[in-house]
Amino acid sequence: MAYLTDRKRAVGMGSAKSGTAHHWRMMVTSVALLPLTVLFIFTFGVALGMPYEEAAAYYGRPVPALIALLTLTVGWFHFKDGVQALIEDYTGGTTRKALIIGSICLSWAALAASALAIVRIAL
Repeated sequence: MAYLTDRKRAVGMGSAKSGTAHHWRMMVTSVALLPLTVLFIFTFGVALGMPYEEAAAYYGRPVPALIALLTLTVGWFHFKDGVQALIEDYTGGTTRKALIIGSICLSWAALAASALAIVRIAL
């Protein structure tokens, strides 16, 4: 019969070595999203219901375009990290790797599409 301490059971298991960085990135993006979301709601609310020409002129100004771009950028990074944590918690093996790669690709593609849309409207 083997009597193992908690420490002895954990030796050799290793660590991901990125848990603290991931946690801090999630905290920073969630705190950054608080004011950005409020600002985005106010700037987007003004443009809601405008004809395309007026909305394009409104987002042609730097402040609304910058707020929208920052909100979407921080939001997609937060989404990427949150989905990755969810996948790591509930899946394993090859499925985990495939889902993580897919979620990262989806996040970057959505970020690129969001940035392109705002830049095209703003310019």
